Amino acid sequence: MKHISFFVAAACLLGACNNPDKPVSKGDVLALHVDTTVKPGDDIFMFANGGWIKANPIPGEESSWGIGNLVVEENTARLRELSEKAAAEKAAKGTASQKIGDFWQTAMDTTKIEADGLKPLQPYLDKIAAINDLKSLQSTFAEFDQMGVNGPINFGVSQDAKNSELNALQMWQTGLGLPEREYYFRDDSSTANIRTAYKQNIINTLGLIGTDTATAQTAATNIIALETVLAKVHRKLEDLRDPYANYNKMAIGNLNKIAPDVDWADYMKANGIGQTDSVIVGQPEYYTTVSGLLKSTPLETWKSLLQYRLTRRFSEVLPERFGKEAFEFSKLFSGAKERKPRWKRVIRAEENAMGEVLGQLYVKEFFNEKAKQRYIDMVEAVRDAYAERIKKLTWMTDTTKQKALAKLASVKKKVGYPDKWKDFSSMEIGKDSYLQNVVNATKWWHNYEINKLGKPVDRDDWEMTPQTYNAYYNPSNNEIVLPAGIFTVPGYKDEELDDATVYGYGGASTIGHEITHGFDDEGRQFDDKGNLKSWWTKEDETEFKKRAEVMVKQFNMFEPIPGSHINGKATLGENIADLGGILIGLDAFKKTEQYKKNEKIAGYTPLQRYFLGYALGWMGYPTQQALKNQLMTDVHSPAQYRVTGPFVNIPEFYTAFGVTTSDKIFTPDSLRVNIW
Repeated sequence: MKHISFFVAAACLLGACNNPDKPVSKGDVLALHVDTTVKPGDDIFMFANGGWIKANPIPGEESSWGIGNLVVEENTARLRELSEKAAAEKAAKGTASQKIGDFWQTAMDTTKIEADGLKPLQPYLDKIAAINDLKSLQSTFAEFDQMGVNGPINFGVSQDAKNSELNALQMWQTGLGLPEREYYFRDDSSTANIRTAYKQNIINTLGLIGTDTATAQTAATNIIALETVLAKVHRKLEDLRDPYANYNKMAIGNLNKIAPDVDWADYMKANGIGQTDSVIVGQPEYYTTVSGLLKSTPLETWKSLLQYRLTRRFSEVLPERFGKEAFEFSKLFSGAKERKPRWKRVIRAEENAMGEVLGQLYVKEFFNEKAKQRYIDMVEAVRDAYAERIKKLTWMTDTTKQKALAKLASVKKKVGYPDKWKDFSSMEIGKDSYLQNVVNATKWWHNYEINKLGKPVDRDDWEMTPQTYNAYYNPSNNEIVLPAGIFTVPGYKDEELDDATVYGYGGASTIGHEITHGFDDEGRQFDDKGNLKSWWTKEDETEFKKRAEVMVKQFNMFEPIPGSHINGKATLGENIADLGGILIGLDAFKKTEQYKKNEKIAGYTPLQRYFLGYALGWMGYPTQQALKNQLMTDVHSPAQYRVTGPFVNIPEFYTAFGVTTSDKIFTPDSLRVNIW
């Protein structure tokens, strides 16, 4: 019954009912949300979504509220049912039900967690206390890294950008406690307040594990000073988008040249990294700084940092006082007023630990094969539309066009869920403690990634679970991955949605968007095999950059918060993908019977419904704190500008809503972006 009642709740959140005890009369999913007091030409985002936004304040436990949250709410309730059912079973050890059931039961047993106190964490705190030299410090860094505790050194295994058939050892800048380098340097009052609160959070967290106040205060000062030095050599968000500048492949022995004070052989051995002859270092200057700091920074500062990072990492699985302290600090970034209820926090942890195990149960119950085929077909319709658009480009030479078409044809599509599931049989999940289950799961994932080293790339692997409300393009695989969850419109079955809505909501903002990532400022630098390799003529590359610069300038002008603009360079790839996705999704939609018949539904033409369907995908709004954090740390523009930003560049938008020069968002032809 929980499942049924939740669907009613989701439909009501979308504005479809008033009394949950009566049958739901859903109404049209697009017309329900329109705010007719707003002119489309003045603010298309609020015209499309304002009715819902005005009626739906952000819940206290959320940092934003919108369509994505509703999908997550729906899926979280489904996963809770699956978890409770598994916990009630007497499943055989090693089965999916046993792992899910034991994880859930142990995480929800707050009586045991409170009684255990620091007991599950104590062995790791003892390990920190025993550090007495650089060798033991670095071995502890390595061990804790396997548990997801962020230290100053970061190893990973992923595809070699210039040889996509092989998995390579990779290193990236890391080591910060705040979300992004700018938090250490901006001097506005809100950022300064965050730094002050961060210091207090360190003091409070260390106090929870028994550190006296004076020692904790000194430790906090020293930790922030150390992180500030690291932040100075962190590359900026926009600079991380250059794949060539962040690809520095070298012989493994050369690590000793850039960072001589790290015992690389011991560090890699402790991380389970076997023989390898090379490593790709994203930002060598960062590791040179780390090397110097290992020698110059007192051991006590490093030990305090590890105590803080360890405790913060596991704050949600320790007694409530730890989770409450972590939440109080996190509010400065999220704007949330309340912690999520425990069951939701546990589901999130469970998904992080073994989301694909849950996914196997999820798709059996909740993903319709007919819906899957609809989106498989839509991928091909959008791909065909993109091919036609490329052929008609006037600014690109035939030489580059042919290679672009070859890359487009090679894009692999993954829809709904994997054809082959990961084997989680070696992940140990039991009833000893919640913390131990999280540690075991994190170590399992570490080993899973490390074991890829030197092996051929498994191009059937998924990096997201089926229930995820998200999607991605992987340039090294030249693939789009579209989980089942991304196509969900809460409260509606797929067959209840017209093509205009679905092509806007799924065809443009998801399928078209992800395909276009293969041809954005970063993705275009990878060839059809997924290798970082120039395939453009110089002339075409120059023309692309000139057109992309128009978009950079356009988004730099947007000011979501007074004094805080969108970073047009950092968000360029996502903005290009949004615009490209809408254009090719529209071209594909124009070939449908609905578009050709041109009949209105709920008072809106198919063309209008297409744009409203796209806007539905971004329906929602954040708290001011979350918005500010996004502007500083995210390569995605805020939702409102992911609608208005691309729309003003599309002629059909002006036609659909009769936008004229007198309207606020009218943009002259000379200032419009024209890439794909």
